[in-house]
Amino acid sequence: MNVLIFGATGMVGQGVLRECLLADDVSRVTTVGRSASGRRDPKLQEIVHANLYDYRAIEDRLHGYDACYFCLGVSAGGMNEADYSRITYELTLAAAQTLARLNPDMRFVYVSGAGTDSSERGRSMWARVKGRTENALRRLPFQAVYLFRPGVIQPLHGARSSTPAYRWFYALTRPLLSPLRALLPNQILSTESIGLAMLEAARHGAPKAVLEARDIRALAERARAHG
Repeated sequence: MNVLIFGATGMVGQGVLRECLLADDVSRVTTVGRSASGRRDPKLQEIVHANLYDYRAIEDRLHGYDACYFCLGVSAGGMNEADYSRITYELTLAAAQTLARLNPDMRFVYVSGAGTDSSERGRSMWARVKGRTENALRRLPFQAVYLFRPGVIQPLHGARSSTPAYRWFYALTRPLLSPLRALLPNQILSTESIGLAMLEAARHGAPKAVLEARDIRALAERARAHG
């Protein structure tokens, strides 16, 4: 497979990038973002692109991909709905609409969040915006769209959040996350499991479009079973 990763410098993006580079059936990995990931690998190509709302200048480099992992996102803390929508909805759709036109056979995997509001009418601003984004993605003419809704995530293999508040959270809870994940495997996922599940969705599809933490874990276990 040839795969694209948006947000490879974030925690989930780092996790799926690692799994893609390790996978024998992934021949080319291309990251797109405002900065490079810093990784070095023979099958890794990086596109540093300043304007993530407009891809006309790099469209010739976005053809020929089987899957896209869209891991870009920000915390809604301190943001109003218009600003959060611009980053969460408009930025995501700018990329997805371009890719749907260039790669109609692509499988598109979007990292959303637990508690997302598909009705778009709930009280939680971030959940409404995420729901609107998910619904818009499902209307695009991809081969398939998969919406990942993880909750608590344990970073493994050096993955690190780019959000300062989350870094504090993980620093404080690091000793607890492994035993808690063993106790609550359907609520707490690792970056490794999410990356494996994303690969499995691109390889063989998933049983449903919206995947909560339990579904993501099952998909990761399926990937491990396939070897």
